[in-house]
Amino acid sequence: MNKPELISKVAEKAGITKKDAAMVTKAVFDCILEANAFGEAVKIVGFGSFDVRTRAARMGVHPRKAKEKIRINIPAKKVPVFKAGKELRKAVAG
Repeated sequence: MNKPELISKVAEKAGITKKDAAMVTKAVFDCILEANAFGEAVKIVGFGSFDVRTRAARMGVHPRKAKEKIRINIPAKKVPVFKAGKELRKAVAG
C-alpha cells in the first residue's frame, strides 16, 4: 500500500473526505518526523515505536576500491528505527 492508497483507506474507514484524510495523514507523519528529529521516540501501543538510535563508528571497505581492500572509517550516525508492537507482530504472523 502506498501513501495515496493509505489516504483513500483512511477516508473510507473514518467516513471523511480524501482531502481531510490527507491532512490527517500528513499531520501524523509530520509529528513522528518532528519528534524523531529531536531524538524523541514515538510509541503507539499495539502498533509499534518509531525511535532514533546512534549507529556506532566502524571500519569498512571503500566500495570503489574493494579489490585493493582499502579500509575506510565510517563515522557514527543517527538512524531511524521502527520496532513493531505485539498486536502488529501477531497480525502479521496470522
